[in-house]
Amino acid sequence: MNTDLLVKGALEFGIEINQEQIKLLAKYKDFLLDWNEKINLTAIKEEDDFIIKHFLDSFSIFKCGNLPVGAKLIDVGTGAGFPGIPLKILRPDLDVLLLDSLNKRVKFLNNAADEIGLTGITAVHGRAEELGRNALYKGKFDVCVSRAVAEMKTLSEYCLPFVKQGGCFYAMKGREIDDELNRAKPAIAALNGSVIDVKEINLPFSDINHTIIVVKKFAKHRQNISQKQTTFHKNKKK
Repeated sequence: MNTDLLVKGALEFGIEINQEQIKLLAKYKDFLLDWNEKINLTAIKEEDDFIIKHFLDSFSIFKCGNLPVGAKLIDVGTGAGFPGIPLKILRPDLDVLLLDSLNKRVKFLNNAADEIGLTGITAVHGRAEELGRNALYKGKFDVCVSRAVAEMKTLSEYCLPFVKQGGCFYAMKGREIDDELNRAKPAIAALNGSVIDVKEINLPFSDINHTIIVVKKFAKHRQNISQKQTTFHKNKKK
């Protein structure tokens, strides 16, 4: 693996990766690409593209602020495990649940965790709109992340039910999201959420830009905050 690209790219997000983490990320990449011959997990196979578009993209979550120590995190619509598995490798203290609607991907994810020796991470098969109403998952997570699964309104309806009061939902979206975000605000407010930040992310060593929308979950009496929000200006990475 191109260790230099990985290490320098991570430093752009203020992350120092140690040798053990490099080894685990390389093992995960190799295991994923091996399974990719059996089931469709990613169209990105070239090494540098894989590092930038999967690993560095996952690391961009850390630009949204520190994840609490020991936080319970759910990755909704995780696919091949992004960003959940790279986040777990960099932050072993996190308790991670990977959620996907396709059972064969869930099988891969659990096998991947076993193969690379990760504990405190589990993949489950299910639909977000159903599990978000299940008492085992509803309001149980400090952090919910999701990468480009659906339009923001729908994504908020999928993800915010998992978040406990005071927790955050990080939506990894494309570059142009103003109209989409404005359409989503009534749904976010109805779910006791408030958009507290919109980060613009430039992936290192590429011309790829995207945004991360940060939504905080408040108590019911605070839900009118979102209804009074004005359009955010994106915080550009310097």
